[in-house]
Amino acid sequence: MIGFVRGILAEKTPPTLVVDVSGIGYEIEAPMSTCFDLPEVGETIHLVTHLVVREDQHTLYGFATEAERKLFRDLLRVNRVGAKLALGILSGISVDGFIRCVQEEDQAALSKLPGVGRKTAERLILDMRDRVDEQINILSITAVGKNGGDVEPRREAYTALTALGYKPAEARRMLDSTDTGLGSTEDILRTVLRSAAPAGES
Repeated sequence: MIGFVRGILAEKTPPTLVVDVSGIGYEIEAPMSTCFDLPEVGETIHLVTHLVVREDQHTLYGFATEAERKLFRDLLRVNRVGAKLALGILSGISVDGFIRCVQEEDQAALSKLPGVGRKTAERLILDMRDRVDEQINILSITAVGKNGGDVEPRREAYTALTALGYKPAEARRMLDSTDTGLGSTEDILRTVLRSAAPAGES
């Protein structure tokens, strides 16, 4: 799996991008939300990615934020939603806008997205209802990072805490209650887990 791509933006023909990574050009499909924020051709870019492998084709999808990639991956788990439709949804609505539609069961708004009809909108609301809480946590953590400190170590620490068995809301609460503005992922985890340990333990 290719987790991210960092290189020179060689071509930009939305939704297709070509990123030059040490002389190798990676063709990447990206939603319009990502394409709109890209710099000019010739500039360095960083995209988190998701690789879809089929018998006759390997397609690499790129996203400006982890929240976009997470929503893309969650959409792929919905019955009858493929990569093309998932990319169209992300091109037609922001992550927080999609979350709001699911929470408010706004079927009419979802039905206006490219390739989404009434039945698909109903399915999205039903299947994504339990997954948007994770999206909210990611967006919240990203916002905290923008307001103070580098978001990446904090986000990686959040992922590590959930992998250790902490519930998303609990992991977020642990990070919010600890000074994690500076330091690496390891420093943040060490500080958070030490703060969470019962008295007398280290």
